[in-house]
Amino acid sequence: MIIKVLGPGCDRCKSLEESINAAVREAGVAAIVEMVEDNKEIEKFKVKSTPALVIDEKFVSAGKQLSVQDVKTLF
Repeated sequence: MIIKVLGPGCDRCKSLEESINAAVREAGVAAIVEMVEDNKEIEKFKVKSTPALVIDEKFVSAGKQLSVQDVKTLF
């Protein structure tokens, strides 16, 4: 599974990345977590607010600070 956090690298983006990493550990899933800060790459997903979350190239969330449990439900 490839999980991408889309955003400018702000505190909210980093917090979401931490929640995702914790969820991956707790769920025991094999995943690569990437932080995508490049605007051109972010634009490909047509997100209107960040941080945004993409799992296996499928857009799943934007503008929300998800908890570890929230992230695990998206797997």
